[in-house]
Amino acid sequence: MESQPAVTHEAHQDDSCHVPNDRKSHHSDKMKSNLISRLNRIEGQIRGVKAMIEKDTYCDDVLNQISAVQSALNSVGKLLLEGHLKSCVVERIQAGEQDVIDELLTTVNKLMR
Repeated sequence: MESQPAVTHEAHQDDSCHVPNDRKSHHSDKMKSNLISRLNRIEGQIRGVKAMIEKDTYCDDVLNQISAVQSALNSVGKLLLEGHLKSCVVERIQAGEQDVIDELLTTVNKLMR
């Protein structure tokens, strides 16, 4: 029995969302820049929380910063979810892939934990 060669990302250049084994998002450069900027700020906030703990900062102050980080992450998640719904989900439904609804429900449940 002959094995099939693996398809790599380099060999497969299709950027559409409905390719099951090689799905990619297709955000605009503006959206990517916005998301990366937000994530960089969040990364800085995380480093700040770590520094607060290292300096034995009062617990309530640390918890308030953790809340701010969670809120910022939720905002990034909302932006990604909106883009996902407006592009990938719509495209896959139009292509007849109804299983995207179950995938989306699983993702939303994870986001709401």
